[in-house]
Amino acid sequence: MLEQLKVILGKVVPDVDMSTVTESTKLVEDLEFDSLAIMMLSMEVEDAYGFKFTEFVKFETVGDVCAYIEERTK
Repeated sequence: MLEQLKVILGKVVPDVDMSTVTESTKLVEDLEFDSLAIMMLSMEVEDAYGFKFTEFVKFETVGDVCAYIEERTK
């Protein structure tokens, strides 16, 4: 899941070296995500995995996003 998410993250923040991204990487502090980047990530995840976010979800780390996707795509 992490490797698939890195591809998506690379679309949102293309200047970040994805080889340094781990599940504990923080979206805001480490990847410098702002509200627009969070929105773009949400849209890319929806497109890639075929579901829509129906509620607000606060993702803090890359691992949070992985876990959410895994739960939604069971």
